[in-house]
Amino acid sequence: MTLHNATPMRPARRPFLRAGALGLAIGLVTAFGAADAAQAARILAAQSAATAPTPNVDPSKNVPGTIAVSNIDFKRGDGGSGRLSLRFNGAGAIPDLRNEGSRVIIDVGNAKLPASLAKPLNVADFATPVQRIDARADGAGTKLVLATNGNFESMAYQSGNEYVVEIVPRAAAAKAAGNANVGATASNAPVRVYSGRPVTFNFQDVPVRTVLQLIAEESNLNVVASDTVSGNVTLRLINVPWDQALDIVLRAKGLDKRRDGNVVWVAPQEEIAKYEQAKEDARIAIENRAEMITEYIPINYGNAEDIAKLLTEESKSSSGGGGGGANSQRGFLSPRGSMSFDRRTNTLLIIDIPSKVSEVRRLVSLLDKPVDQVLIEARIVIATESFARELGAKFGIAGANNNVIFGGNTAGNTANSGTPRPSPPVKNLNVDLPVVGAAGSLALSIINAGYVLDVELSALQTEGRGEVISNPRIVTSNQKEAVIRQGQEVGYVTISQQQGAGAAAIPNVQFKDVLLELKVTPTITNDGRVFLNMALKKDEIEGFIDTDIGDVPQINKREINTAVLVDNGQTVVVGGVYEFRDRADVTKVPWLGDLPVIGNLFKKKGRSKEKAELLIFVTPKVLTVAQRN
Repeated sequence: MTLHNATPMRPARRPFLRAGALGLAIGLVTAFGAADAAQAARILAAQSAATAPTPNVDPSKNVPGTIAVSNIDFKRGDGGSGRLSLRFNGAGAIPDLRNEGSRVIIDVGNAKLPASLAKPLNVADFATPVQRIDARADGAGTKLVLATNGNFESMAYQSGNEYVVEIVPRAAAAKAAGNANVGATASNAPVRVYSGRPVTFNFQDVPVRTVLQLIAEESNLNVVASDTVSGNVTLRLINVPWDQALDIVLRAKGLDKRRDGNVVWVAPQEEIAKYEQAKEDARIAIENRAEMITEYIPINYGNAEDIAKLLTEESKSSSGGGGGGANSQRGFLSPRGSMSFDRRTNTLLIIDIPSKVSEVRRLVSLLDKPVDQVLIEARIVIATESFARELGAKFGIAGANNNVIFGGNTAGNTANSGTPRPSPPVKNLNVDLPVVGAAGSLALSIINAGYVLDVELSALQTEGRGEVISNPRIVTSNQKEAVIRQGQEVGYVTISQQQGAGAAAIPNVQFKDVLLELKVTPTITNDGRVFLNMALKKDEIEGFIDTDIGDVPQINKREINTAVLVDNGQTVVVGGVYEFRDRADVTKVPWLGDLPVIGNLFKKKGRSKEKAELLIFVTPKVLTVAQRN
């Protein structure tokens, strides 16, 4: 392995690594010594060739037609970036990238563009800074023009036959730098956030070890490269964080890294995978040879059987009165470990290696905690209001002597029509539309020798207001269902017919529940609120229906089933019903009842209004239970 110490070897550095001829040569000689001077000269020549402007390339010297573009692909990357991928049919392509205002231009002077790929691409639907890609032949080479929108940063790197250009929105890049500790974006897919100092690399066919050393110097880290790290890389990076540049180089060469403090180990992915597998096999071998210990853990607030089932795959109770056992190779036990429980003392019994026993004890301390309780208070308010008014009349004419009698009703007038007045004739009421159960009446009788006129007006007005309040309360533990009931059983008679000729019917008494019932399951959320899954029922006896075999109760039922999220101590209306009835009745004698004014003597009027309102209030209160040591 080769160790690259990240201690800066030069007293001062520019923000970007643009190597000049003399500066890069001195740096390479310093890094690798005089023995590598020839290699440094070759790298310098490659660097100079890579940084040379594309317009100075003579296409005729590049054997036109040897290298060609085989595919152009565009996709959306992380953070809304646009990712353009160019593939060539062979190695040796020399692409050059430059920005001109809102355009990004890519020149590949030594690669031809097939006619099938020389066409514009509209990529505005990808929602990236890139709106359009124009690919066209430029002499013996290829030119791609990316039309962009908004502020952006461009980055490019080349690996083998593939050249990748990423156009990153500047706002997204600034947000990622300001939130370097955030491991994911708003999307579900985790996104790596880079926060290293920006660097600029422009290398053509440079050894990977050289690039790793330059990154080590920029990051102030110690980079340890495995002996199997080899090969060259061609890349062009502009204003790219050094940690992202490191990932690009590793991904291009099939490498991976592991960091321990300020030391980074770089090796091929297969080598790192084998190392970690060997490390895991050694750990398992040590565990298999470790000494087994026995531990007894008392459970205070939970259930030992439930915790045993949680920590193992299955838990089987023995036929004995107080114990049970469970063995498992899953979960938090080692393959040799076992766990059992005792119901009588509510204790866990663990046999395992010390590290696993310690882990189980830590988990039990997290799980075995008192559960907070919830007080649920419900209030059922039933408010009723009624109003009724009726007007009726009796009207009749009969013969009599001259006399006038005024009284409360016709019977009284008849009683007051004695001597010396003449006896009234027999009275027959022509219109009989009185108010049943009238609160008061007014009667007028005019008695004459030849006739009797009787008029009786009756009226009734009733008003009623009522309010019924039910207030059930119940306390239960978190996520435990609680039920409270109050009411009565109302009996009624039914008849069951017996089989057989002449068999008599047998009366049976059946009962119907009339209850006030509250059934609720509370769940305390992490933010201190309470989620209630509840069913509330309120029954009342409205009356009885008379049948031949007895009275049958008529029951008013009010019921609500709901789930609601409520703040601790907050009162919420979980349901309500509002009913309003308005009824007008008229009973009259045809034609005569339609006469103006006098028609009121030939009709009976009734008007009734009923209003009922049902409201259900619920208030949950969390009762915190402190843990005792």
